[in-house]
Amino acid sequence: MTVLAVSGLSVEFTTEGGTLQALRDVSFEVPERKIVGVVGESGCGKSTLINAILGLLADNGHVSAGEILFEGAQELTTLDPTSMRALRGERISTVFQDPMGALNPVLSVGRQMVNVQYRSGRSKAEKTARAVEMLQKVRIPDAEKAVNRYPHEFSGGMKQRIAIAMALMMEPALLIADEPTTALDATLEVATIELLKELQEEIGCSVLFISHHLGVIAELCDEVIVMYAGEVVERGDVRDIFNDPRHPYAHRLLDCDPARQKGLVRHLPTIPGEIPDLRARPEGCIFRPRCHRAEARCTETPPEIVVSPGHMARCWVAEVPERAEAAR
Repeated sequence: MTVLAVSGLSVEFTTEGGTLQALRDVSFEVPERKIVGVVGESGCGKSTLINAILGLLADNGHVSAGEILFEGAQELTTLDPTSMRALRGERISTVFQDPMGALNPVLSVGRQMVNVQYRSGRSKAEKTARAVEMLQKVRIPDAEKAVNRYPHEFSGGMKQRIAIAMALMMEPALLIADEPTTALDATLEVATIELLKELQEEIGCSVLFISHHLGVIAELCDEVIVMYAGEVVERGDVRDIFNDPRHPYAHRLLDCDPARQKGLVRHLPTIPGEIPDLRARPEGCIFRPRCHRAEARCTETPPEIVVSPGHMARCWVAEVPERAEAAR
């Protein structure tokens, strides 16, 4: 079963400088009990994608084309606000990147976790017991007393674990994790990733994991979507993408990972150029102005090339691996 199916999604924002096309023809699926990662540099459209799925686009933004199908039945782009609110928190939950801002500072953690369960039909005592149980699952020490403490009494790592516990309280079908490890140090990041994977397997939910950290994506995800300037340029199994990237942007993005450097270097690799102005998108391939493999035909919109089953790249030269071209 496919929990989330995004097809041909385009999102536009009305600005003083003209119409900005933040997403264009985005398509992907999140299968049941799988973790799908979305990766790309800042400005690639990751946050816009999340807000479109959750129905939380700004007033000047709207879905101009495409559909978002949830659990095979509900079309989220046309869902009325009341129905959308009923889904959020119960069937679709979110963990945001800032644990400091995810919790209300004037309410105890237990009070907030009880409030999350307002549609559950449980008694207050049962809701409190469930809160304690979830705090134990995310390894908060002395959970029975922790429910009475306030957010400022916890460390940043604990706050993020509490946010994860709150998001999974109602055992949602889909968890959207928006860079949940960005504000954590390396040790806490590893622990949080292991915890999230463990809870995902226990609850059986699907996860859409947004990150710019390639190492985290490689460690956690089953499949990965590479986005650039509001478009999906490559998608497939995480091993296929990391071991054999076919879109030049995906290849260069992986080359920029500091973990891939074999020795000490004075300057880290970068991708030359800048993301194009989305109010005046270039013709043809969106990556063409920065691409080292650009050809004359790249002035035309590239097709989706199926590299192998489940592995797609939107590029004219996707059929030829870069290492093979370099060897010529």
